[in-house]
Amino acid sequence: MSLGDDHHSSGDYGGAGQTRLRLPEEEGGPRRGGRSSSRSLVTVVGVVVLLIAAIAFANRGGDDSASAEGGDGDKPKTSATAPSGTRPVQSGFAHDEQGAQSAAANYAVALGSDGMFDKARRHEVVQALADPGWVDRLQSGFDADYSAAFLKSIGLDENGKAPSGVTFVNRTLPAGTKVTSFSDSAATVEVWCSGLFGLTGEKTTNPVTNSWFTVTMKLSWAGGDWKVLETSQKNGPTPVPGDSPVSGADEMSKAVQEFGGFTYAR
Repeated sequence: MSLGDDHHSSGDYGGAGQTRLRLPEEEGGPRRGGRSSSRSLVTVVGVVVLLIAAIAFANRGGDDSASAEGGDGDKPKTSATAPSGTRPVQSGFAHDEQGAQSAAANYAVALGSDGMFDKARRHEVVQALADPGWVDRLQSGFDADYSAAFLKSIGLDENGKAPSGVTFVNRTLPAGTKVTSFSDSAATVEVWCSGLFGLTGEKTTNPVTNSWFTVTMKLSWAGGDWKVLETSQKNGPTPVPGDSPVSGADEMSKAVQEFGGFTYAR
């Protein structure tokens, strides 16, 4: 099941242009009356105002860019999408029904990720999400679920690692949430999810498949946030499969590596 991981646009910046201002020439022609002089003065003032505004705007933009990039405004902003981040999950959800739904959706992603197959990462996830009084119970339950025998049956080693040249995929994608009970101290939320699970590779016996399931999550309000007390799962509701052609192993492996998984949901 998936833990909340984490997300700048890139762009090129060009130099500022210059505008030349030519004042009306007095030599080589007759002087016109006050009306012409007044019109020229208005034109000059208008152009000067526009120039001042443009310079101020350019300077402001330059300062913002420099501060955003640590003082070097010439470098474009860059970023990369990755399947994991510095935090295991987003936290600090509102103390209401919507906050409980957001917490449940995010926790479903966290508990339905490939990180749960690695013992150290699994313990980190549980420590971050569980109610303090239920940490040991949840952790021992998940440790039993992800036993060495189970990992071997799906093609992973005892540390949850895939064979060389193969990528393991386990992602949970919430499609919706529903509150079935709520109080100031506890909530039960159902999260309808789609999931990806399997190994990419030409000779794998566990190719990546798609499934639909519903996670029921019991939460408590503890320490100023929603925390997990208990989770359970059942199959469906499952929609009718579409007619999209199945992708080959190479295409699937490339997609998994290039499209980073989300670590937050709602």
